[in-house]
Amino acid sequence: MVANRKFFVGGNFKMNGSLKEVETIVSRINEANFDGSTELVVAPPALYLLKIQEELKPPAQVSAQNSYTEKSGAFTGEISPNQLKDANVPWVILGHSERRSLFGDTDKLVADKTKAAIEAGLSVIACIGESLEERESGKTQSVVERQLEAIAKEISESEWKNIVIAYEPVWAIGTGKVATKEQAQETHEQIRQWLAKRISQSVADNTRIIYGGSVNGKNCTDLSNAPDIDGFLVGGASLKPEFIDIVNSQKA
Repeated sequence: MVANRKFFVGGNFKMNGSLKEVETIVSRINEANFDGSTELVVAPPALYLLKIQEELKPPAQVSAQNSYTEKSGAFTGEISPNQLKDANVPWVILGHSERRSLFGDTDKLVADKTKAAIEAGLSVIACIGESLEERESGKTQSVVERQLEAIAKEISESEWKNIVIAYEPVWAIGTGKVATKEQAQETHEQIRQWLAKRISQSVADNTRIIYGGSVNGKNCTDLSNAPDIDGFLVGGASLKPEFIDIVNSQKA
């Protein structure tokens, strides 16, 4: 983490919690009185987005967990990025491995969703990452670069300022397995080098690359000390009190 990249923590609640339970989590976040030194974004289930937006205290912000490629139309069950913007939802998570593996979101679809979201005026948490088989066969770098290349083909250099890259090794999501600080730093560094080569040095220097994959209160401080880890995308632990420690990990 370097000075010109503000530390970023996202909490992805996924499809978890009743409204009462999600409100309890948000109350805990509000009571922590974060000072804004870390950019904090939480992604509740879509049904609760607007309610939580009303209750969440700034500087924390809300995010959708997905959006579609079109502004409007006959797309039953989808969420338009323009509707998110109209509802003052500033962020959206795109390309999460669960979307890719369970719902068939291809690299191209993720890229098209990213383009549509940015054109609508949203900021994007763009998720990338390799499977265990891909890591064990030495394909990590080629996989994440392939996923990023699809996005790079659809957006301009100036639009990268609206993207936070979330590197989430699929084998570490919800499994309790965590990439070591050295493993995560190596991949984050490779991503930054790719950005410099493919886009520009400025984009490489300024784009935040955050880590996700069984991040918790015990491992977050060590991970946050790596020079190219600019924060976290947190799943299960975002539902627990330790999420407060993760948000504050850069200060620990």
